Amino acid sequence: MSPTSEHRPTLSELERGLPFAERHIGPRPGDLARMLEVLGVDSLAARALPDTIRDAEPVGASLPAPVGEAEMLAELRAMAGRNTVTVPMIGYGYHGTRTPSVIRRNVLENPAWYTAYTPYQPEISQGRLEALLAFQTMVSDLTGLPVAGASLLDEATAAAEAMTLLRRANRSTSPRFLVDADTLPQTVDVLRTRAEPLGIELVVADLADGVLPEGEFFGVLLSYPGASGRVADPSGLIEAAHGRGALVAVAADLLALALLTPPGELGADAAIGSTQRFGVPLGFGGPHAGYLSVGQRHARQLPGRLVGVSRDADGHYALRLALQTREQHIRREKATSNICTAQVLLAVMAACYGVHHGPDGLRDIATRTHRMAAVLAAGLRSGGVEIVHDAFFDSVLARVPGRADAVVTAAHEAGIALRRASDDEVGVATSEITTVAHLRAVWSAFGLAGVDADALARETADALPAGLRRTGEYLTHPTFHDHRSETALMRWLRRLADADLALDRTMIPLGSCTMKLNAAAEMEAVTWPQFADLHPLAPESDTVGTREMIEQLETWLADLTGYAAVSLQPNAGSQGELAGLLAIAAYHRSRGAADRDVCLIPASAHGTNAASAVMAGMRVVVVGTAPGGDVDLDDLHAKIAEHGDRLAALMITYPSTHGVYEAGVRDVCAAVHEAGGQVYVDGANLNALVGVARPGAFGGDVSHLNLHKTFCIPHGGGGPGVGPVAVAEHLVPFLPGRTPVSDGGVGAVSAARYGSPGVLPISWAYLRMMGTDGMRRATLTAVAAANYVATRLREHFPVLYSGADGAVAHECILDLRTLTKETGVTVDDVAKRLIDHGIHAPTMSFPVAGTLMVEPTESEDLAEIERFVAAMVSIRGEIDRVAAGEWPAEDNPLRNAPHTAACLADDKWDHPYPRELAAYPTGVTPGVHDRKVWPPVRRIDGAHGDRNLVCSCPPPEAFA
Repeated sequence: MSPTSEHRPTLSELERGLPFAERHIGPRPGDLARMLEVLGVDSLAARALPDTIRDAEPVGASLPAPVGEAEMLAELRAMAGRNTVTVPMIGYGYHGTRTPSVIRRNVLENPAWYTAYTPYQPEISQGRLEALLAFQTMVSDLTGLPVAGASLLDEATAAAEAMTLLRRANRSTSPRFLVDADTLPQTVDVLRTRAEPLGIELVVADLADGVLPEGEFFGVLLSYPGASGRVADPSGLIEAAHGRGALVAVAADLLALALLTPPGELGADAAIGSTQRFGVPLGFGGPHAGYLSVGQRHARQLPGRLVGVSRDADGHYALRLALQTREQHIRREKATSNICTAQVLLAVMAACYGVHHGPDGLRDIATRTHRMAAVLAAGLRSGGVEIVHDAFFDSVLARVPGRADAVVTAAHEAGIALRRASDDEVGVATSEITTVAHLRAVWSAFGLAGVDADALARETADALPAGLRRTGEYLTHPTFHDHRSETALMRWLRRLADADLALDRTMIPLGSCTMKLNAAAEMEAVTWPQFADLHPLAPESDTVGTREMIEQLETWLADLTGYAAVSLQPNAGSQGELAGLLAIAAYHRSRGAADRDVCLIPASAHGTNAASAVMAGMRVVVVGTAPGGDVDLDDLHAKIAEHGDRLAALMITYPSTHGVYEAGVRDVCAAVHEAGGQVYVDGANLNALVGVARPGAFGGDVSHLNLHKTFCIPHGGGGPGVGPVAVAEHLVPFLPGRTPVSDGGVGAVSAARYGSPGVLPISWAYLRMMGTDGMRRATLTAVAAANYVATRLREHFPVLYSGADGAVAHECILDLRTLTKETGVTVDDVAKRLIDHGIHAPTMSFPVAGTLMVEPTESEDLAEIERFVAAMVSIRGEIDRVAAGEWPAEDNPLRNAPHTAACLADDKWDHPYPRELAAYPTGVTPGVHDRKVWPPVRRIDGAHGDRNLVCSCPPPEAFA
């Protein structure tokens, strides 16, 4: 062929460069060809979905053609440029803060932190567990309560969790929960949403006079300071509530507690709030880590994660997630909460902020914030402006009869955002970023000129009640004193990151978790000030670009899933589940069928499904599993017949949690619809559908999606997550916040209108760069990778479930139960031995006990997949040696895994296998041994940690 007849790329093609999909998808074309050859098929589609669910219409038709990284970032910058960032002095639960550069660079922008998973394998999670223990210690110290959880989704969710915790913990039969009227409205909104399905009567009352309403309550929520900014001593109300048999939670500003007497010392049973102002950007409302702390007697009632101190096989100090038996994957519908993914990355940032500043630094920031507010109020008073409250921390409420709009407008023109509290009142909140120049601009907006800030600062007394001044010490642990220089903090963060295993070092083949690439280009816009520094209550004219991005993302997600509309408000998959089930319940009520309260859930479902159904006010009825792993259709029809008139919904995951495309899913959906029920298709496994099939097209009425799985938001060690809820046309009015609750709608499920919009640019960027064809390729590659793993390992470990053609979906389950019975080697042994190979374990014992569920995703190249396969084959060889009696069942490299450098260097070695095998299971091989991971601890004794519950930083002598 002559040179002139060859294809010569156009200038546009040359400009475009390599498509992003080629970067996102791991296997190269030659690798894919080899994988398909092993599978015995000619194309990716040949081992994909059954014809029964394929969508005849184009999938994702609304998405524009994909662009490269530079073009995508240019589009995002243009949208960011349509935002207007002002100085945030609105307050109301969200405050200006400075993220220390050392934390932004070494945590927020560090894949060693943001690509990690929830620390279910504690031996390779000691770094983030230590950071979370610092978070718990910080919250515990500041609130004066001994036990704090490892973060919740936001302040409003934390309040709702506290409400249900107090109900569980109290023997009172009263259904009433009292809320101070001076509580953040977004918190009250979420409380209303969560209370109604559970039969809790929410009573909102003005408690400013210090008197409780008549009657009995199981719990009370007070605010300290109040939403209006008022600071008052709550101890009298707490004592009165206790006198009536109620338990009390206090919503407290964590920074204010650096100066104020902590809730625990005032008698509170629990404290809740947000850690946003501890160095976490506003992000238009999230993500931010909420907190919940309690007295020791309520520790086992805490929702979400709880980090505890334990010991390893050598008796050394080690950390783990404590009391996991109370969580959904164990207790299902009897769990304390449906919280699963929380806000770990943001909690780590907040903890690092506390470590960076230490107690003296936090006290200085709090003092500066308060003094700015006191001087601001004094300046307003000097000009004749009435200040509503004499005692406040950072929020000043000014009365300007009939002039609120004019004041807010004038401030906005000066680049400052204030809160319009009413026609006659304006709220102004100071923060660590407030300057004297900002005070002068605010005074000017109120029409005051010539105010002498320096003179006022000398003359103005503090505005905190003398009797509420904090006197005790806090953050006394060395962690909050030893890392104050940037060098020390940088090295501490590096040490912690090195103690973890994240996607920056290995594949994480966790089934049902979709640990795929979180591309740097997708992450880039998260820290742009135009997105990161927006207050959620900023005027709409200031947020045009962000709302444009959100609207596009909602449209694209609706199109890709086959639904009519999407709400991005749920800030975790668990909250998406709840929002979807609440929509179904509201739909039934709107049709006069409020008695439809039965939710059918397959036995294989994730535990959050059952927990969410209970929180939505439904009764859970379990549907059995057929021998092949599908929903047992006979049992399903029997349950439908039994509960037909009361059937509210069926929750199914598709592909199933068994890793199989169920060919009969359309028939399942039809049977539920015929009985008057709705079908909830859990989107946890959507990575096996995007671009090729749509749940809304094959029978779903509602689904939640996991943007932190399928759409590339990183897991962050356990959050942030985003769990949008997508619904069919008839359920659109019942999306969160679409229709007033008084008109039969569903209220808020998170504090902010859009949940966690600060991370939405990640998913927008992924979709913009992949396009429909790219996502279709990603889906089919993920399916091919899972089938490749299943095929390569089938002769070593039985694959538990597969479809009619022997294929799996995007994940496969390896069955170790027979091997365990014959040899004593458990899935835990295999998981820990994988650490010696430098590989994170697959999901253990879900959905079937004694199995491993493997999900390689489309982002892992063939070499990494082969490394995992080789490790598993090596492990099977070691199991065979145990079976043959060569090694005792209680003393072999599997049972003793993982092996630390310290144990291998010990003078004493009395095991029946050599040190070299312990350290390098497949030998010292170039390209393999140099990826060796040295765990910081040996296998951890979980039972010891639960029996001896310690959930704050232990004293230094514990390490001796």
